[in-house]
Amino acid sequence: MRIDIQDPALQARLEKQLHASGGSVEDVLLRLLETQEEQDRWVALERDDLQQKITEGLADLERGDVVTENQLDEFMRQAKSR
Repeated sequence: MRIDIQDPALQARLEKQLHASGGSVEDVLLRLLETQEEQDRWVALERDDLQQKITEGLADLERGDVVTENQLDEFMRQAKSR
């Protein structure tokens, strides 16, 4: 199989990764595919939980049960001071 990369920015990123890893194009592609496959597996396993959290968050938002930016800033200031 031959892959031609037409986008110069993408080609530069690939070359940078090749240089950093010291590996081959195949090594870089294999690592990228493994990472993507692991992410896909995680999303598949967590999909129902993520959907439930999104549904709960939207319900909170509709009820007006939200944290304002000022409240979040204050919480972060207190957390940092501990």
